[in-house]
Amino acid sequence: MTPTVFWIGLGNMGRGMAKNLVLKGPLDNQPLLVHNRTKQRSLDLASQLPPGKVTILDSISSGILQADIIFLILSKDSVVESAISEILTHDLTGKLIIDCSTIHPTTTTRIANSITSRGAQFLAAPVFGAPAMADAGQLIGVLAGPSASVDRARPYFKGVIARAEIDMSDEPYGKALTLKLIGNTFVFNMVEQLAEGLVLAEKSGLGTKYLHQWVEQMFPGPYAAYSTRMLSGDYHTREEPLFAVDLARKDAGHALKLAEEAGVRMRNLEVADEHLKEVKEYAGEKGDIAGIYGAVRREGGLDYENS
Repeated sequence: MTPTVFWIGLGNMGRGMAKNLVLKGPLDNQPLLVHNRTKQRSLDLASQLPPGKVTILDSISSGILQADIIFLILSKDSVVESAISEILTHDLTGKLIIDCSTIHPTTTTRIANSITSRGAQFLAAPVFGAPAMADAGQLIGVLAGPSASVDRARPYFKGVIARAEIDMSDEPYGKALTLKLIGNTFVFNMVEQLAEGLVLAEKSGLGTKYLHQWVEQMFPGPYAAYSTRMLSGDYHTREEPLFAVDLARKDAGHALKLAEEAGVRMRNLEVADEHLKEVKEYAGEKGDIAGIYGAVRREGGLDYENS
């Protein structure tokens, strides 16, 4: 019998992932159950899909009662733990909970222990990729936990919401989140280097056009995309951030804590985090990670917003 699937969280990443699960996943014409704290996002998702493909639920509890497999992708540790608290009020025997959120490894381990102690399976499954990659089903999933949980979840990842998987079968749950956080530091460092390089190009008289052309040829993909976002002004004109400054600082803080516990110092990340702090002070909650460019511009005597 085809499992009933419940999706919790329709933020920038969750919307695309849920859409691809409906369009390409092994649901066998069953509707995907969905819940989001802001109901309009659920309505928006349903409007993009054929009728009957999504069932919108008003609470987490109503989905837990019906579902065999539950996905979560939520913004931060406290929000995930709140959802898990509600999930734990129900009989979870035989269910599989898959958490795709980016949270601290110790939070994941604590959640996993509480879920498995109730007779359910758990999988830590953070994903790498920007919202556009989520929309296109091109994410990279990191699957950690008992091999039975990985095998049960795999039909929903590669070829559905992801283009590839990093298989951590039978590894501790927290390892997936450690990889996710360290991997995200590469993104922070990339954005920081681009911002510094573009500001230097502008102020030195080289001009940003030629540096951007070089980035496109040398580092196509995320580097070129972020360079475009900076030069186009997207970092300060968009209404909804693609990678909100608060979430970026949450991830940076977790990574810095991991580094401290391991006796390592991540100086590049410290600089990026300081610039993210300036982004938050200037742009508030609408600040985006690409706003590091604006912070570096101000540091160099330019306006935060480019023209």
